[in-house]
Amino acid sequence: MKKIKHIEQIADELGIEKDSLELYGKFKAKIPLENINKNKISKLVVVTAITPTPLGEGKSTTAIGLTQGLGKINKNVALTIRQPSLGPVFGHKGGGTGGGKATVEPAVDINLHFNGDFHAMESAHNLLAAMVDNTVYRNAIKEFYPENITWRRVTDAEDRSLRNIIAGTGGKNTSPLRNTGFDISAASEIMAILALTDSYSDLRERLGNIVVGWKKDKTPVLAKEINAVGSMMALLKDAIKPNLAQTVEGQPAIVHMGPFGNIAHGCSSILADQIASSFADYVITEAGFGADLGFEKFMDIKVRQGGPKPFCAVIVATIRGLKWHGGVDVKKLNEKNKKAIIDGAENLKNAIRIVSRYGLKSVVAINKFPDDTKEEIELIKDICKENNSIAIESDGFAKGGDGMIELAEYISSLENNNEKINLLYEDSDSPIDKVESLAKNIYSADKVSWSPMTRTTLRLFESQGWNFPICMAKTHLSVSADSKLRGAPTGHTLPIKEVRVLGGAKQIVTLAGDIITLPGLPSNPNAFDIDLNDEGEIINILST
Repeated sequence: MKKIKHIEQIADELGIEKDSLELYGKFKAKIPLENINKNKISKLVVVTAITPTPLGEGKSTTAIGLTQGLGKINKNVALTIRQPSLGPVFGHKGGGTGGGKATVEPAVDINLHFNGDFHAMESAHNLLAAMVDNTVYRNAIKEFYPENITWRRVTDAEDRSLRNIIAGTGGKNTSPLRNTGFDISAASEIMAILALTDSYSDLRERLGNIVVGWKKDKTPVLAKEINAVGSMMALLKDAIKPNLAQTVEGQPAIVHMGPFGNIAHGCSSILADQIASSFADYVITEAGFGADLGFEKFMDIKVRQGGPKPFCAVIVATIRGLKWHGGVDVKKLNEKNKKAIIDGAENLKNAIRIVSRYGLKSVVAINKFPDDTKEEIELIKDICKENNSIAIESDGFAKGGDGMIELAEYISSLENNNEKINLLYEDSDSPIDKVESLAKNIYSADKVSWSPMTRTTLRLFESQGWNFPICMAKTHLSVSADSKLRGAPTGHTLPIKEVRVLGGAKQIVTLAGDIITLPGLPSNPNAFDIDLNDEGEIINILST
């Protein structure tokens, strides 16, 4: 492990009293909710990005580096980020604690079990599944049949064999017999709830409103009818509390919850932001994937449901990423190609447009790589200037906070003006209208195509009073629902194949295209290399 401070010192420097911490060893702690001061106002910066390439754009590294850069110029700053899922850690993508000289520590712990939040969340989720099955098995709710159960189980392993299964085989004693499956834990509604709740009482209400199935007369069956809420609350007693860690340069990092940005809402918890805002003058957070996914959900789901408002957005872009969006093959991204950058910059312009649509000022962080040239960097700066933004070089990976000082100084020079934030739609708009608005205003689609029963199901949700925000599940590799369409495609169709309601998380999930909610392991997963050496140290966990 890199040499880092005792977690009590991190808490003391932030202003949290030692006696209010719950220590998990020397370098980790939980922060009880009584530390929240909702009257304290901080400058919240949300870090987003261009639509990512298969190589990634370094958004987490930039968020961490910016936190370190603000620390270098003596600003009182805290970082809030998600905890990585074990699926990508052992799969292909790797961990989520930054990279190079811009990391959050203890990185190995954060990328694996950390303080047990994911395990508690999965336990609560799967306990509810068992209790739902038991309710149907014992006919405890009239006209609630196996085929009408909608609550699936979750796992944090990338296990394609569990996507679709038949449960309850083996006779009467192992029923109910039904078709079901598993999702990745990051897509669990309980994960989303923990990321959006603001208190134990709100958590209880949200858990009770989880829809686990439907009766024959098309009325919903809720978790509170299963009598599962109390047991889930007991399992989640500590998981609701955000976790205190630190950057490698000693700034406080609050790591809590980890919904994916393509199939869930992709943001760390509201509670983490509230605690960070209670003590720090600047709070840096990030939203999953590009501006069309994570940033939109940050605004229309997280801020809408009570998260602190940001006052500006940092858009991470790379030269290689713009070349990729300009049509260059992954193997040729290190070659000079001015035309590809110009063509690919349409995606960057679109990200600037989306941020501006919500009433926020944007600044583009050019995440530098060794092969980038001065000419290419100046080209991006000119493009940003022409589109009412500014681009600043970002070198947190190679230089840590020292490589982020210019960006940090620019952020600190901005006024804290977030009074003109405009969300995309009204709460009272119908779910169908909300999807249409997303398609037109964020994805630049010409139309939405609806699979059979999707609009009918959305009208059923509306009849229940569920005019919740939309959580769009789609590919992260394109503004459209087609991963092959790079840049900023227009004139395409957004296909809605399936819709689901998350009554406790207060979201309607719309699946655009053939979306997989449980990834499978690649042919050469990271799990082949991760190991424990003879000194008891975990090795070979990749970070991003």
